[in-house]
Amino acid sequence: MAKETPTIYNYGSINIDYVYRVPHLVRPGETLASTSVHQVLGGKGANQSLALARAGGKVAHWGRLGESDRWALAPLEDAGVEVADIELVAEASGHALIQVDDAAENAIILYPGANHGFDEARLEALVGSARAGDWVLLQNECNAAERLLRLAAANGLSIAFNPAPLSTDVTELPLELCRILFLNRGEAAALAGQEESADAGTLLEALSTRLPEVEIVLTLGSEGVCHQYRGARVTLAAHAVAAIDTTAAGDTFIGYFMAARQRGDDVEQALRLATTASALCVQKAGAEPSIPTSKDVEEALQTLPALSLET
Repeated sequence: MAKETPTIYNYGSINIDYVYRVPHLVRPGETLASTSVHQVLGGKGANQSLALARAGGKVAHWGRLGESDRWALAPLEDAGVEVADIELVAEASGHALIQVDDAAENAIILYPGANHGFDEARLEALVGSARAGDWVLLQNECNAAERLLRLAAANGLSIAFNPAPLSTDVTELPLELCRILFLNRGEAAALAGQEESADAGTLLEALSTRLPEVEIVLTLGSEGVCHQYRGARVTLAAHAVAAIDTTAAGDTFIGYFMAARQRGDDVEQALRLATTASALCVQKAGAEPSIPTSKDVEEALQTLPALSLET
């Protein structure tokens, strides 16, 4: 009998994003006219669920959404995300005000709203519905991260954690319970006790000392990505593309990487798929609209230059 594919349960934020296009990020005391504004589904959790589903992954979302924003379920359902465990509530949804400038940089103001309303009973019910061997993916935009980590580990679930946005308490979390940590340079430096200017090798060495049994995926933007596990290290370059908007690029990477691992792809293939998906993402504006489909990514793998790999 074929082994059943483990489900990835995404304990993740759902935000309503208001995206403003500006010539430059607004400065203190400045009033700046926006050239456009769009309201779209966002939140690191929702973005990662969308990317997972569009990559062909089997994903169910654990989340909370304001009743008035019920429309935001449609893009998730259309992509193939299981939404039965998204709770519709009377309180306001999480939302973000996002500036995107002409250099594709962004600045974000985040209001957590309903994302911070999970209680103990709800967490126990959600984790209790999963089977040992399934995955839990989480970010740092929902409350009770430590409790979720401990419950998931106690119930035999594999944990993938993207501790973004980074908060001061992340360093105190039981990160050794994770199987995979997705980090950017700033997050890695904070967890490793290093300066953000430290090179990738220094960061990975420090992380391997602190978390020797955790798989580290260190994303470095235009410098590529490093994967490290039990002393083995793989470094993949990034595609050189003209970025329009970097919103959701990291979430797209995580979704595609997790979908590849879920179906049993090796690390190199997972990195190539995730890196290519991110390269496509930054060439379109917005969060949900910029996350590519698996067909788009497979076509890009055939047309973009092959990336260099170091082991």
